[in-house]
Amino acid sequence: MIDAKEIRKYFPILDQQVNGHPLVYLDSSATSQKPVQVIEALDHYYKTYNSNVHRGVHTLGSKATDAYEDAREKVRSFINAKEAAEIIFTRGTTSALNLVANGYVRPRLGEGDEIVTTIAEHHSNFIPWQQVAKAAGATFTFIPLADDGTITVEAVRQTISPRTKVIAIHQISNVLGDVAPIKEIADIAHQNGAVLVVDGAQSAPHMKVDVQELGCDFFTFSAHKMCGPTGIGVLYGKREHLEQMEPVEFGGEMIDYVDLYDSTWKEIPWRFEGGTPIIAGAIGLAAAIDFLTDIGLEQVEQHDRHLVRYALEQMQQIEGLSIYGPTRERTGLITFNLADIHPHDVATVLDSYGVAVRAGHHCAQPLMRWLKVTATARASFYLYNTEEDVDLFVAGLKKTKEYFGNVLS
Repeated sequence: MIDAKEIRKYFPILDQQVNGHPLVYLDSSATSQKPVQVIEALDHYYKTYNSNVHRGVHTLGSKATDAYEDAREKVRSFINAKEAAEIIFTRGTTSALNLVANGYVRPRLGEGDEIVTTIAEHHSNFIPWQQVAKAAGATFTFIPLADDGTITVEAVRQTISPRTKVIAIHQISNVLGDVAPIKEIADIAHQNGAVLVVDGAQSAPHMKVDVQELGCDFFTFSAHKMCGPTGIGVLYGKREHLEQMEPVEFGGEMIDYVDLYDSTWKEIPWRFEGGTPIIAGAIGLAAAIDFLTDIGLEQVEQHDRHLVRYALEQMQQIEGLSIYGPTRERTGLITFNLADIHPHDVATVLDSYGVAVRAGHHCAQPLMRWLKVTATARASFYLYNTEEDVDLFVAGLKKTKEYFGNVLS
């Protein structure tokens, strides 16, 4: 197990009070906090070798280019891609999924073809496929969820067909915290001639990811959820797919040759990184990867699961509290509602005690309707959270219930 109290020392933002109480940050599924190693890497870049990449031959440009491409190699190693060319830097998970949907899938999709997903997806892994299917006259199909919201291999097998071209699915749900059986789904997809696109926004920060072992065709994630800066994410794609994929943004840096009436593109991955790339973001992401690798993703996952179990044991004792998703095999987060209190009110009262949680539909409105709620509250944990954080959170829930009980009585 990791020592979360020691790790907290690397996160200066956590050493503060909110509304007169110590900050308890339980919103890492929305965005994680940043360690000093990442902050200093960004500061060092801007102070000492800020320059554009790939274009200049001067010293600062060479240093910036080396750092940018070193970051690509660190991402490759982090998820065990075969080669650095399979790593594309994007603005985040959302832009990565849109790139696959519009650059790879849309040109290959025809009327009667099928895109398969679930109603438990984040809107970023739902709307692009919905819109591409609508534009192509394809069918948009959903894998049925088990009673606890999990995805079973049998449900996948029964849903896809020879018409299925794409399966797009999360590895960890941002609402239910379940871990999907990606490796088995990849096997089923390939047996039926389909490609598998994985939304790894919640998994890459919390567990060891090996894209070759998983067998997925595309994998996406964002830096800001894994101790890195905002504004940068990653698209991994198998070389054979990327080489067939068309860019969707055109301009400088991604071209090979420009004529008056036609142009040609650079090799992968640069053909997908038009314009000045996210240089500082890549450098910050590399620092975040170093930080997480030093700690160990296996240890991070164990710590997350421990905190979830510890929190569930206490939360299940609170009368009137509903928990959504599986109660056993889940990691990183707990989504809940408290009695008849609106989740925004729950979050507001918790904030008055210094506890930060998320409230709303979590960019998953179809799933909210399946759960028969309009919104929920969510507490999400990470490597810097402690059992004391959980205790303060649970105490805050009890005070919230007591407060509204007095108000409504």
